[in-house]
Amino acid sequence: MPDPRISKLARILVHYSLGLESGQQLQLRTHPIADDLTLAVYEEAIRAGAYVFIQNAVPGADEVFFKYASDAQLDYISPVRKLVTETFDAVLNLRTEHNTRELSGVDPKRIARVSKAGADLTKKFFERAARRELRWTLTAYPSQAMAQEADMSLNDYREFVFAAGILNDDDPLAYWKAEETRQRRLVDWLKGRDQVALKGANVDLRMSVKDRAFIPCAGHENFPDGEMFTGPVEDSVEGWIRFKYPAIEYGQEVSDIELWFEKGRVVRETASKNQGLLTTMLDSDAGARYLGEFGIGANYGITRFTKNMLFDEKMGGTIHLAVGAGYPESGSKNESGIHWDMLCDMNDAEMLANGERFYSNGKLVI
Repeated sequence: MPDPRISKLARILVHYSLGLESGQQLQLRTHPIADDLTLAVYEEAIRAGAYVFIQNAVPGADEVFFKYASDAQLDYISPVRKLVTETFDAVLNLRTEHNTRELSGVDPKRIARVSKAGADLTKKFFERAARRELRWTLTAYPSQAMAQEADMSLNDYREFVFAAGILNDDDPLAYWKAEETRQRRLVDWLKGRDQVALKGANVDLRMSVKDRAFIPCAGHENFPDGEMFTGPVEDSVEGWIRFKYPAIEYGQEVSDIELWFEKGRVVRETASKNQGLLTTMLDSDAGARYLGEFGIGANYGITRFTKNMLFDEKMGGTIHLAVGAGYPESGSKNESGIHWDMLCDMNDAEMLANGERFYSNGKLVI
């Protein structure tokens, strides 16, 4: 018998996160490791009357592609990917990994080239999502590789993943609906604010959020969830930030990142490990050195860093910034082929909005 929490998760993903309806087209992106969740989701979606296209990853294929593809192949955009982005109603990504370091030996310039080639399609995806023409959800399925990244056994990591989604409760959906109400109260307090200031041991940053919307997150686009985010005014960001936690992109870890901003643009960057990847990604296109997202972690049930941003960026006591593409629903106008989240510890810092304290020493104070 499958773990009953798998069945709960499948129901939430299909009916709450995506709100899938009869006749709609769903792309289900998955991996052989996640077969039990894939089948549970597939059954729920079929029972709901959806038309489901399953795209199952082949372990090792990405490494082969990035190492051996020609320039023409790196620049190629699959018509299938284009069709999904432009016409499908929903995309569900069941993310898991057999080897989190699969691409560690790949030239960062090849990765950046693929990101740049897909920039127009990324823009289309964000635009359709903002208009609610395309709904999308990302969740995680526990694997040995992900457990090792988190310094946990597979059993402990599975329990961590299910607990973060409140899937041990008889009615986890009730929790997420209540969380949505709580998040909306917080973003209502932030509505109409102009200036945000972040000050602490790891950050001295100012930005404008004038006419930008803070978006509450309670299990629709990400599951589990627990954050608020917006898109800063593109040319407004000034100052410096250090990211205590490593940032991971395409399986490559970049440590001790520091960024300096002037008029919204990253004008200097340093890292103690893989700075070449950092600089290459920031130089990948015109929007990559500007912020597309400023997010506030508000899920205090996630208490440890796991090297999986789906969980880590929700962790209470943190903020995250994403260089690159922003979400149009937040008001962001930044366009890029990348969207790279980086996590900052705020346990000895504060956030002021129009001079009023919103966040202090890792806690919401309003």
